[in-house]
Amino acid sequence: MPTRVHAIIVARPGQSSRAQLLRTLDALTLQTRQPDAVTLVVCGDGTAARESEVIARSVEGIIEARSSTSFAEAVAYAQPRVADDTAVWLLAHDTAPHPQALAQLAGALERSPSASVAAPKLVDVDNDRELVSLGVTMTRWGRSVELAAGELDQNQHDGREDVLGADIRGTLIRAEVRRDLQPDPALGGADEGLDLGVRARLGGGRVVLAPSARITVSPDGPAALPQGMAQRAFATRLAQLHRRLSYAPAAAVPLHWLTLLPLALWRTIVHLIAKRPAAVAPEWGAAVTAMARFGSVARSRRRIRSHRTASWASIAPLRITRGELHRRLDDGHGSEGGAVSELDFFSGGGAWAVLGALVVSVAAFTTLLAWPAIGGGALLPMRDTLAGLWADAAWGQRGLGIGVTGPADPFAGVLAVIGSLWAGAPSFAMVLLWLAALPLAVLGGWFAATRITDRGGLRIFGGVAWALAPTFLTALIEGRPAAVLLHLLLPWLFHTAVVAHRSWGAAGAASVVLAATLACAPSLAPALLVLWLLAIIIVLSRAWFHGAVRLLWILVPTAALFAPLIVWQAQQGNIWAVFADPGAVWAGPQVAADSAGRLLLATGFPTTDLAGWMDVLDPVLAAWAPVLIAPVALLALAAAVAPRWGAGITLLGVTMAGIATSFLAVGVTVSFVQGTPVEIWPGTGLSLAWAGLIGGALVTLDTAITMPKLRIAAVTLAGLSLAVCAVPALTALHGDRTELTNGPESTLPAYVAAEARGDREISTLVLTPQNNGGLAAGVVWGPSETLGAQTTMLSTATVPQGVDVSALAVDLLSPRTFDAPAELAAHGIHFVLLDQVSGQESDAARAFRVEAITALDQRAGFVKVGETDKGVLWRLDTTPAERADLTRTEGGTASTIIAVQLILLLAALLLAIPTRASRRAARAQSRIVGRSSEEPMILPRRREDPPRERADDDDDDEDEEER
Repeated sequence: MPTRVHAIIVARPGQSSRAQLLRTLDALTLQTRQPDAVTLVVCGDGTAARESEVIARSVEGIIEARSSTSFAEAVAYAQPRVADDTAVWLLAHDTAPHPQALAQLAGALERSPSASVAAPKLVDVDNDRELVSLGVTMTRWGRSVELAAGELDQNQHDGREDVLGADIRGTLIRAEVRRDLQPDPALGGADEGLDLGVRARLGGGRVVLAPSARITVSPDGPAALPQGMAQRAFATRLAQLHRRLSYAPAAAVPLHWLTLLPLALWRTIVHLIAKRPAAVAPEWGAAVTAMARFGSVARSRRRIRSHRTASWASIAPLRITRGELHRRLDDGHGSEGGAVSELDFFSGGGAWAVLGALVVSVAAFTTLLAWPAIGGGALLPMRDTLAGLWADAAWGQRGLGIGVTGPADPFAGVLAVIGSLWAGAPSFAMVLLWLAALPLAVLGGWFAATRITDRGGLRIFGGVAWALAPTFLTALIEGRPAAVLLHLLLPWLFHTAVVAHRSWGAAGAASVVLAATLACAPSLAPALLVLWLLAIIIVLSRAWFHGAVRLLWILVPTAALFAPLIVWQAQQGNIWAVFADPGAVWAGPQVAADSAGRLLLATGFPTTDLAGWMDVLDPVLAAWAPVLIAPVALLALAAAVAPRWGAGITLLGVTMAGIATSFLAVGVTVSFVQGTPVEIWPGTGLSLAWAGLIGGALVTLDTAITMPKLRIAAVTLAGLSLAVCAVPALTALHGDRTELTNGPESTLPAYVAAEARGDREISTLVLTPQNNGGLAAGVVWGPSETLGAQTTMLSTATVPQGVDVSALAVDLLSPRTFDAPAELAAHGIHFVLLDQVSGQESDAARAFRVEAITALDQRAGFVKVGETDKGVLWRLDTTPAERADLTRTEGGTASTIIAVQLILLLAALLLAIPTRASRRAARAQSRIVGRSSEEPMILPRRREDPPRERADDDDDDEDEEER
């Protein structure tokens, strides 16, 4: 037994710390084996401690240090006051030992001559039956692992004696090794006790536990880890990296040093997948700090080398293996046991509803099965190659015009994803999208309904009602891809966003879906922003600050995608153009911006044909079609007085936001096509309104109508009304009442498409005489004008963008004598195509076109290819100039923007990837949002699951470490 024990207490000034310090000093006076000397090290102003008679009487000396002094540094300051042949007891102002603590620790050293350190059992200051720490070990790659922490102390771990390390608080260090086993200041306040144990082992000693020596500790003392999540992550990771560099063989240190940044990148991915985004910044901070601490690593390695007498093999038996770590972190019951709310997609009938919708879709769009591409309305072919698809989605040269360089519309990225799903023929991907639109809408609507009701029948009704929305069916038969994709995305936005405050997984998924949703319909941005602000207010009002941070993240990917376009439009002085409909600009039919038109919008119809009813019935009878929406509307209105009225009113607010968006959008013009103004499509606002309407109806059906027969009757009436309302739209293709056409696979003649196959840099000047006597001129790069190449940079421009070819086009068709082929070739133009306006051509346009053909035939250097179904084509009899590359400045801008966007999108996608822990956490909470605590859940009857023990949801990232 040590002849003497010198206690070193490290304290930090403060009102609460003074009370804790007095409690610790009182505990020392009650020890059955009292320390022979006590030294107090105050990290900060020590005036109060020196002036306190109680403190002065209890200690042999007071040392004052800087407030930034760490626990290890403070212990080092007190070491000169420790006499030879004296053991050191390390304490903090918040560590109050039980009366037998020192006697038990000293006895442990006496019974174990090979022991260098004796460690106590640390318990919580507020509940001394809760274990804080009893032994520490580490994995193969240096990650520290508590052997017992956060458990109810039932003496279940008291049989363990030999450990690799222990928490530094309360440890007693043998006198003979106290100079060699001082805490390492370079560890930054983490893993100090583990490092002491490793060095003790290497010095031929060991760490023994004295479970009967109990010490109460608080979580915020000077020897504890920082309380902030980011600070704690930084401290633990820095300590791990420092120990890795200190423990590694000399030859391996440079290799470890070189892998710190790549490893930080890899662990960033791991943190995001594990839903720990707060650990990303500390990860990089720790890596950079560890790389710069050459002196600290050298001192730590020298300290180990001076005391080492044993090999590193002596450490191995006390490490924790990967299997043991997995068993500690795994509850052994999978992710299903103990679930509160199951999905029941198959048993609840969701799969059958999707399958039925697929059958209806095939029956309604049978002809599409034979089409290689789909056209009509706002549909255009897609790029032939994946490289072309993704080039259109990135900042750089646009596929239309000459010298037009700038941001891509975010919608081009959505199209690139869709085209990549059928990489061999991206245009056919749009055909598949149209065929799968109905079942995908049912699927999305069904999943969105799971946030409102547990009843399988109501979920099916929600999915079917969402697919039969008049605005969605109108977009399908008119060929509006952006509107179709928006309607398919909105239910997933609802499904993820309403629970985004709960978890990072939901927030990551919602952020991706929100970016895609606004990419398809920028005009919805004001409404969704208002709803987002309301969600932030609700979450903050309930003090869910972590939830508010997750909601803030939802906007980040969207902001990254839209920021370049917003900046560009602001520089053009045309900021409102940001809300323009993306994709091909098409002046299709829609309601007028008057009271009658807004009344139609309020009933859910974006066009005057009432989703096809005006084409199949007498207008007087067809005008009653909105009555078919009335059952759903009445059910939705009743949600405001339903038992779950909070959710009902919120959903009605969503409906009003959607209708307000459509009212504001109708009649607003920010886009142009061949000089013709085109209004914003109001149907996107109606899709948002329909989401609130169906949601409100489900709330009423789920909570307000308690009689099963009455509920069945209401669902049947509303469902049949919507089905009848959808009949004209679903039969439009068979009745030839749709804008959809077979192709074209290219908007340019086959000769140009063959020359430009593979997205070769071949350009075509397209001239189109207008019915008003004017001339539209544009340049198309590649084998066709494509959907992804469309850009609001040109469709909303009020001044010419890039090289203005209008004057050259007029001169080309005029009697003016000039070297036209040379000027066109200087701009990289290979072909000239004289097209005609779609639809009815006026006499003026026809005469202009005939004159233009004559003028071009008489121009030298133009080789007439011939008349095609796309127009009359000429080829330049000269070698055009190559398309200019991006300048160095433009290339740097493009690289920076693309890198930032990809990083943020990748982070969002990694957060959205489900893990076992995230699925288990999701199942542990009700899927229903807004359910009151008294409201019963409707769950399918199933066999009773076995009881589960408490699971530790910490993810093991050891297998994602470097190998």
